[in-house]
Amino acid sequence: MKRVPAYSEYHATWYRPRVSTYWWLKRWAHFKFILRELTSVFVAWFVVVLLLQIRALSGGPATYQEFQEWLQSPLLIAVNGVALLFVLFHAVTWFNLAPKAIVVRLQGRRLPDLVISGSNYLAWIFVSAGLAWLLLGA
Repeated sequence: MKRVPAYSEYHATWYRPRVSTYWWLKRWAHFKFILRELTSVFVAWFVVVLLLQIRALSGGPATYQEFQEWLQSPLLIAVNGVALLFVLFHAVTWFNLAPKAIVVRLQGRRLPDLVISGSNYLAWIFVSAGLAWLLLGA
């Protein structure tokens, strides 16, 4: 059995440029992409808080009151404030990305990006206004 040497004088080598760990800080588009991916953690945070709230509601008035007091702690108010900003960033970047993620054709012509993202923003405004009217009482 013939042994193949690990390296020979004419062995081809791969070109592998060194990439910094912080490559995404060099361009705004890359930074925005990474930031948008990180915002998913805050979306998950809101889902967990909502599930905990539903659990507290099912536990009765005393349990729900305890949960409300927990939510009023300064640390949680700060975390939820930061999470709100990141979730808003997540929503805005998604609405701006929607025309690239889905192509809508009407009578064989592609709808402009502004129509697709604009309809998302309008739906967001109407749903938010409806929820505010429902929750705050008309």
